[in-house]
Amino acid sequence: MAASKDPLRVRGAVRAFALGLPGAWEDFPWGDGVVKVGKKIFVFLGPDDGDRTPGVTVKLRDEAAHAHAMSQPGAAPTGYGLGRSGWVSIPLAEGAPGADLLCDWVEESYRAIAPKRLIAELDAG
Repeated sequence: MAASKDPLRVRGAVRAFALGLPGAWEDFPWGDGVVKVGKKIFVFLGPDDGDRTPGVTVKLRDEAAHAHAMSQPGAAPTGYGLGRSGWVSIPLAEGAPGADLLCDWVEESYRAIAPKRLIAELDAG
């Protein structure tokens, strides 16, 4: 994984990782990209238009991972009530985590959403 801190490159690396997970596919329900497994979103990719700060939103059930994500600069519980369910929005601005850590969080989010058969496929691969 590239160690680049360029926000759009980091977003691209996270997107590529997410799309490589079993059963993952990209959708644009509100204009910005999301990656789903089945009909459920496991990562919001945020904007890539250069007008707004790119970001990544993931669901983190593990308390340590959730606390670590929330400690990132600008991180916040996700709006629309999603934060109560463990969703964290992390802007890809100055001081943001690199793609490797974000991909770890994307995998955790995937595991929280994906059906057991796809998680088994991921673990077998």
